[in-house]
Amino acid sequence: MSPSSLLQFVPLLILCGCAMSLAGNVLVLPGEYSHWINMQAIVEELVKRNHSITVLVSTASPTVDYRKNENFNFEVLQVPFSKSEMHSVSQEMINFWMHKTQNASLLDTFFKVKEVMEKATVLQKEICDAMLRNSKLQDKLRRTQYEGLLVDPMVQCGDLLAQVLGIPLIFSLRFSFGYTIERFCGQLPTPASYVPASPVQFSDRMSFVLNFDIVHVEFSCEVMGKADLWLIRTNWDFDYPRPLLPNFQFVGGLHCKPSNPLPAFAQSSGDDGIVVFSLGTMVEDLTREKANMIASALGQIPQKVIWGYSGMKPETLAPNTRVYDWIPQNDLLGHPKTRAFITHGGTNGLYEAIYHGVPMVGIPMFADQPDNLFHMVTKGAAVMLDLYNMQSKDLVDAVNIVIKDPSYKESAMRLSRFYHDQPEKPLDRAIFWIEFVMRNKGAKHLRVQAHNLTWYQYYCLDVFAVLLAAALLAASILLKTCRGCFKRCCRSLKTKSKKE
Repeated sequence: MSPSSLLQFVPLLILCGCAMSLAGNVLVLPGEYSHWINMQAIVEELVKRNHSITVLVSTASPTVDYRKNENFNFEVLQVPFSKSEMHSVSQEMINFWMHKTQNASLLDTFFKVKEVMEKATVLQKEICDAMLRNSKLQDKLRRTQYEGLLVDPMVQCGDLLAQVLGIPLIFSLRFSFGYTIERFCGQLPTPASYVPASPVQFSDRMSFVLNFDIVHVEFSCEVMGKADLWLIRTNWDFDYPRPLLPNFQFVGGLHCKPSNPLPAFAQSSGDDGIVVFSLGTMVEDLTREKANMIASALGQIPQKVIWGYSGMKPETLAPNTRVYDWIPQNDLLGHPKTRAFITHGGTNGLYEAIYHGVPMVGIPMFADQPDNLFHMVTKGAAVMLDLYNMQSKDLVDAVNIVIKDPSYKESAMRLSRFYHDQPEKPLDRAIFWIEFVMRNKGAKHLRVQAHNLTWYQYYCLDVFAVLLAAALLAASILLKTCRGCFKRCCRSLKTKSKKE
């Protein structure tokens, strides 16, 4: 081969060399259920960009199947409990929240939540021990020379693992209760006057009574506060405007994508179109009465209904309704004949509705779902119902309202335009900042100095104290000077009167 022909391959070799030099090793500690959906989208995109990904997963994970062949690696943690035990703790909380809270006192609810949280903490501690007390595992992870740890802060001990391995820490989260972790560990400003504490159902326009900082939970932020990057799974199409920090990147809807073709049932819906109904994958069953009530309501609307539901099939199911254990939700929402989305209010589903511009009927049940849907209600894209007090007529009326009142569709399309009108896709933004942390071996220069201040320094109380002391000193000197002048004047007047 001639030298001139060899020169043709030089650009290709340069490109290959650049791709290899950019490739890195990333360790991932995943969340469960819907949390994994977002993290999996990031993982798969990192793999497409030639990064080597290792997902650190326990044998009891109810969501991540480490036996499945994936284009990334698994490192399996052996734990002394089963997948069913871990899943049952989540289901215990969901079942209590769905079926018993409406009749339980506030005290009973508090103690039940406390009981379930204690069970979950015991399981999390076992997972922590499997990570942090296993020297062989840590040696193996060190040898791989990871350039970052991607973790959901709801998963305990991820921050400690990053510190043990000496690698940059990247958080991916929707929110913490009351924005506690973001506020105290990330130092993200959250003024109580216009940033409502999630998941309470307040907008950014609060009255005097609601301005109080309602939620305050203590976290140990000594290690969590060292995170290099925070990927927040919302954006301004969903959330309210608020102050930002450079190491906080909002990447809501990073899992969203264009829709694929649908089966004949959806295609043959005619002018009335279809309604998509899903209460999420974590809700395995409704009460018989509630399922029949919902099915009866769906039978009264002219649209065809596609219902994702794995529970017992309702007796009142109408011919216009099809029930499936699983539905291609994103593809259904992206279909031009989709008129409305009946949803429990999970962030992933809401973002798919925003992406495709579909108005919503919300039936929240627990956790952040009521607050998520309240965001959509305040933005004019949804109507929210109460599952426990809802009747068939309420659901029929709500569906008809969001379909027949054009303002809901217009609001949903406005949010969709906001989503698509960004300088880059949310997933691309997340990947850029992860790679930024990898290239620069962290991003400590983006962390505000507030991390190194005491609470009184943060609020400038020491400065105010000095200013107050100076003002008091000046006032004291002025007072004494005036008093001295007054006494001297009085003395001179007395002397003058005696002479006379």
